[in-house]
Amino acid sequence: MSSGSDTRLGVETDIEPVAAGTRALHVDGDLHNARRYFDAAWARAEAEGDVPAMAEAALGYAGVWVHEHRTGAAAAVLEQRLQRVRALVDPDGALAVRVRARLAAERDYREGRADAVLAALEEARALGDPIAHAEALSLAHHCLLGPEQRGLRREIAVELLGVSSRTGRRGDLLMGLMWWTSDLLLDGDRHAERRLAELRGLLQVHEHLAIGYVTAAIEVMGEIRAGRFAEAERLAERCSELGVRAGDADATGWYGGHLVAIRWYQGRLRELRPMLDQLVHSPALSDVDNAYFAVHAVAAAEAGDLRTAAGALARLRGRSLKELPHSGSWLVTMHGIVEAARILGDADLAAEAYELLRPHAELPAMVSLGIACFGSVHHALGVAAATFGRRDLAEEHLTRAVERNRALGHWPAAEESRRALERLAPAEPERASCVRERQHWRLEWGGRPVLVENSVGMLHLAVLLANAGTEIPAVELAMGVTGLAQAAGSRTSPQAVLDQEAMRRYRNRVAELRREIESTSDRRRAAAERETEALLAELAGSVGIGGRSRRFADNAERARVAVGKAIRRAIAKVEESDPRLGRHLRETVHTGRQCSYRPV
Repeated sequence: MSSGSDTRLGVETDIEPVAAGTRALHVDGDLHNARRYFDAAWARAEAEGDVPAMAEAALGYAGVWVHEHRTGAAAAVLEQRLQRVRALVDPDGALAVRVRARLAAERDYREGRADAVLAALEEARALGDPIAHAEALSLAHHCLLGPEQRGLRREIAVELLGVSSRTGRRGDLLMGLMWWTSDLLLDGDRHAERRLAELRGLLQVHEHLAIGYVTAAIEVMGEIRAGRFAEAERLAERCSELGVRAGDADATGWYGGHLVAIRWYQGRLRELRPMLDQLVHSPALSDVDNAYFAVHAVAAAEAGDLRTAAGALARLRGRSLKELPHSGSWLVTMHGIVEAARILGDADLAAEAYELLRPHAELPAMVSLGIACFGSVHHALGVAAATFGRRDLAEEHLTRAVERNRALGHWPAAEESRRALERLAPAEPERASCVRERQHWRLEWGGRPVLVENSVGMLHLAVLLANAGTEIPAVELAMGVTGLAQAAGSRTSPQAVLDQEAMRRYRNRVAELRREIESTSDRRRAAAERETEALLAELAGSVGIGGRSRRFADNAERARVAVGKAIRRAIAKVEESDPRLGRHLRETVHTGRQCSYRPV
């Protein structure tokens, strides 16, 4: 095959495209430029009828990972090229074995299987060609990221390290060590840091972009485990830039995974909803990555959008959770499913997830090659058990989760498990809360948020919930909210629309909100400002000249009827979105001439 310039590469080069692509792929780890070289090499070899060069170009274009070509069009091009050279090369030669291994790996990965690629690995072993052997080992390992395949993964990684000494390709050595490091991380092995340090040392000798990107992603995960969220976010941005530079197809998904883990432990996952709305359907994600569906469900549930959360879970569940492929994101997917089930109160789904997770209790819930960690699987098991009503099991798992998370050095996860354990203890009746968010009210109870459109009844509920255990006259609620006194104009039985005690309660709430505005986050500050404006507007409608309360005719019966109806309509709206919260409010909100909220 001739050498020389090739304008398709966008650069002038005297190196043969296959050789240039091989160097970019296996020495530099530059996936982006390797694809460009091998694409040009394919066109040249095809024009010259050079079958061996066509095979090398097709294999190089596939890359070092499985499923590098995510879009349907790119994957179809790769499949067509591999199938074409498969029909042209000597079926008993090393090129044919390498092509068959790649085709088997791409197919198995998409289908969540590994039987075909393992058969191809046996064929490569028997052939004795070191490059075919090394490639088949790495491809097989990439298809074996499920938690039940941990033993076989380690064997393959160690075997690849041995074979790398025979291939003469530096990338094979780095790949073997990288796979071994990720295996130790996925197993929660205490010696994972040693292998990671060894890998860093080799990368300092000569940069390998693809494996350097994996190493950088693991380092972000370490910062998250340590609770250094600001540093983790800074490193995540740099890591994403490295992934784009390397041409890694996971650059988008992994950056999202880092942000999700950071916001998860900051308690700010709701902020990522716009990103998740787009990312969950992104073609940049792997075909077997379902974690974003689960995270999307959790974020929606935490925001009170229970319908979207339930829909995302239904899509994941399908006919059964058993059908979800056990990919590298399976444990994190299940972790998210359990958390969403807890918020939604879905005991059946939690029980189904519990049975599937139980064999993997001692593992950490990690994504892919160790780029994000959500703590011990015991935590998800404990949350699931609490959701389906087994407090004894929940306590056992969460106690173990605290221990395991400390052993992992995952301090945010340890704290989350400790808080979950505390929630199991008998406590005072949990109160519902209600805050204004633009044209909606956000209610929370038992960790279950829900958004309800603004209405007079919702404002009545907000006052009652903010004064739990206190009886408030219906006439006070009505006049404090609507300012009907001005319209009443009666000359008989005058009394204050808001008596001094009611005005004190309203003004105290305004003072609390103002303190919150000064000391809380931007998102919570905005909600507090909106509620303050609403309360001040209501006070303005009830206070006359000089700050004295306006007066109105004694019409307590009309107030009782109007307030009762408004509150019942508001509770019905809540019940449409969250039947459990609606039932709680029906049982604890009492209306009449005196109204109250008394959680029991």
